[in-house]
Amino acid sequence: MHDYPLLDIFLTTLYFFIFVLWIMLLFQIFGDLFRDDNVNGWGKAGWCIFLIFLPFLGVFVYLIARGKGMGMRAAARAQQAEQDFRSYVRETAADTKPASTADELARLAELKRSGDITPEEYERAKARILA
Repeated sequence: MHDYPLLDIFLTTLYFFIFVLWIMLLFQIFGDLFRDDNVNGWGKAGWCIFLIFLPFLGVFVYLIARGKGMGMRAAARAQQAEQDFRSYVRETAADTKPASTADELARLAELKRSGDITPEEYERAKARILA
């Protein structure tokens, strides 16, 4: 049986965690790079080459050179997504017309006819609508 001390397990776990963290950071940087409209194609190609051939140095240089803008661009995207969502909700809510009394009574009559509600439930709901 092989001996694998607790400290070695801890260090292996730490190295694995750091590696996963670095991979996530690399994906975040590539995502930011390709979403940024201010960088032209040649600039994106240059950054990609730098990040692929000198990955550790490339990540650190990117964070130093463009890290502040990375956060601002992410915040702007989140704010735009929130505005788009609110706009969609407002438009959708404006498109729905409130049901008229006659529409509600017709819907209740259909529910009663199909047997989904009892005559007593129908009368209670009808009284509530007409009140």
